Amino acid sequence: MDEFILRKNGVYYRTNGFLPHRPTLVFIHGLTGSSSAWIAYENIFENKYNLLTIDLRGHGKSAKPCRYEDYEIGLFAEDVHDILGFLKLKKYIIISHSFGTLVTLELLYKYEKEVAATIFLSPNFGIKTIWLAHAIKFLIGWCVNISKIFPCTAKIGWHVDYSKYPNTGDWNLRRMAADIPNTGLRTYLYCLKHIYNFSHEEYWSKISIPTLIIHGKKDTIVPIKNALGLAGIIKNSKLVILDNANHIIVLNNVKEVADAIENFIGNLTKKI
Repeated sequence: MDEFILRKNGVYYRTNGFLPHRPTLVFIHGLTGSSSAWIAYENIFENKYNLLTIDLRGHGKSAKPCRYEDYEIGLFAEDVHDILGFLKLKKYIIISHSFGTLVTLELLYKYEKEVAATIFLSPNFGIKTIWLAHAIKFLIGWCVNISKIFPCTAKIGWHVDYSKYPNTGDWNLRRMAADIPNTGLRTYLYCLKHIYNFSHEEYWSKISIPTLIIHGKKDTIVPIKNALGLAGIIKNSKLVILDNANHIIVLNNVKEVADAIENFIGNLTKKI
């Protein structure tokens, strides 16, 4: 995989050698993660598909803006689309995890005609319906206001080695202690507030392209009932439930997720 920075927005990305006859997979990570969350998938898929993995703004080796407004979810989507445009990619498959699924949703709202299919891992659907949502939103808003008092350091982060955190729990303190300082507490809080302020829930039901949803039955961040509800409103969707998986399926369940992705893409190519 080759590494690049797009000058326009300072966003880091990796690609393999693109070949015209292969499907293109675009990977979008979750909150406080980075493209390093996809390394195992790069190893599995590198010789089968064209791959693009991205560090979202404020994450990994991408530029880290200072203002709260710089972390609106629509801006994350535009960053990704800038890279796709720069690489002249069309009819790609987007694979996203957790917070990244909201970024994908924004992309689909504006550019769905460019996307062949989408795969949501532990999608952030129905967050506001979780019983603690209002209390969490209030607490995050208070923390964001406090954080603005302190000077911003836009220091670029790094790539966490997730192989050090096998079978990580949803609230594993060791992994979180590696992730959050890398992203920065300010960026983390800003993104969280934008998640809880997300107002485009109606976009989910308007998705018309083939969609795969993969969700862990033991997810304690987004309950399995939310995934069932999402599958019910996206017409052209398939839901795969992993019985012994939590929210961090992207790290903990690589083989199961990769197999589900390959089966989904295989069925897509048969229909084309």
